[in-house]
Formats: sequence, C-alpha cells, structure tokens
Amino acid sequence: MHRIARLTSIAVAVFVAGCGVDHAPSAPQLAATGSAELNATPLAHGRHEEQVERLAATLRRVTARYHRIEVAKHDGFVLLHDCETRLNDEPVGTVYVNLDRLTDGVISPEKPDALIYEPSAKGLKLVGVEFAIPFTLWTQPNPPQLLGTTFQREDEFGVFALHAWVWRRNPNGIFAETNPRVTCSGA
Repeated sequence: MHRIARLTSIAVAVFVAGCGVDHAPSAPQLAATGSAELNATPLAHGRHEEQVERLAATLRRVTARYHRIEVAKHDGFVLLHDCETRLNDEPVGTVYVNLDRLTDGVISPEKPDALIYEPSAKGLKLVGVEFAIPFTLWTQPNPPQLLGTTFQREDEFGVFALHAWVWRRNPNGIFAETNPRVTCSGA
C-alpha cells in the first residue's frame, strides 16, 4: 500500500510539473455558476459570511457521496498523502486528489480538486475539501483568492491550495490550513 501511495505522489508531481505554461490558461477560471459571487470582494462582514455559508453548503452537497471513499476512488480521486501534520503539529488529514480537476485550471465549488479525510477505527471520515492550482497554471503576480481568502503555497506539491473544512467544524476558521479537531491517530 505504501508503494502505491508513493507512486501516486510521484505521478502527481510529474503530472503537475508537466503542465507547461504553453498549454495553460493565463489564470485559473472560476466555474460559470456563481463565479461573480465567488470573486466578489465582500462589502460587509455579514455579506461575506453569507457567501462563505453558501459556498460551504454547495461543497457539502457535491461531496456528500464521498463519505464513502470507494465512491471517491471510483470518481477518479487517488491518494496524494496519508494523514500528516503541519505548522504547530496540527493535523491536515489524509488527502485524495482528482488529477483531472487539479490540472484543468478551474476553481469550481461544484468540483473541488481534493478531498480531506480523517483516519478512524472505521476507515476514512470525510472532513473537508481542497481547491488547488498548480504553480505552472497560475501566471498572476499574487496567489489566487476565493472569497477574499488567499491560497497558500504548497511547495512540496507545486500548487497554491485552499482548504475548506465543510464536514468538520474548525475553530481556526473554515479556510485554515490545519484543523485541531482532526486527528491522525486513527482512533
């Protein structure tokens, strides 16, 4: 199993590295549905919260079937990495990525690029999603943003990424990189 995970990680890195700028759009495209709202700079705090809740509801709707990892795998999601911790030893979770979505240059609430799972005694539990854009597909001087939140650099994977904790409440915020309520212990 570790060999498959390692080969998948290598395949992702090679695939992402092979996404040359010559074949890429000048910037990722937001999906047509709701794109104006997703790009809009919120005018008031309440309006921003409304937009975030609508985004979270959409993400829960389109990923509900992925509570069963077999369905995610059937739909083209492959293991990117097992559960890991970052920053101050806070968990990120186990990540499965859809390579077609990752390399299409589109940020779509209807089709997130990756799924974040927490290992448990009963298997993997869906806790969030991830949007990602390979560095080679992003030609703007500043990192991409979604609803005013800037994507972070994930140099080890060659992408700008944004986590959305839509299935496990995060005291650090829905778009925080890590979630202290997620554990890698598998208990």
